[in-house]
Amino acid sequence: DFLPLKCDACEQIFCTDHIAYAQHDCTSAYKKDVQVPVCPLCNTPVPVRRGEMPDVVVGEHIDRDCKSDPAQRKRKIFTNKCLKPGCKQKEMMKVICDQCHKNYCLKHRHPLDHNCSGAGRPLSKAG
Repeated sequence: DFLPLKCDACEQIFCTDHIAYAQHDCTSAYKKDVQVPVCPLCNTPVPVRRGEMPDVVVGEHIDRDCKSDPAQRKRKIFTNKCLKPGCKQKEMMKVICDQCHKNYCLKHRHPLDHNCSGAGRPLSKAG
């Protein structure tokens, strides 16, 4: 049978011998895969929506939500997020501004670097 068949995942045309995902090494087979991956660290199922790659979703789970000891130790090192809008830097220790009493990264720790709105003493012109 040499009728052309369209793969429902990658939408390419194949014969009946090569229509199976494994036969043509389909790169979009994960879209049709309905298995639920399990986190290798905490052994909990990780929900994956259709069209998402399971490896990416499990990796995000390990970075954010995983309850295993190695994942939590890795995640808790840099927990002090900079409050400057647009900055995503995190530091190991809090760097608190003396004037506005907010937490910033080392790059934005100086009041002039984060447009400080604190009611502190005026800064010198040399600062």
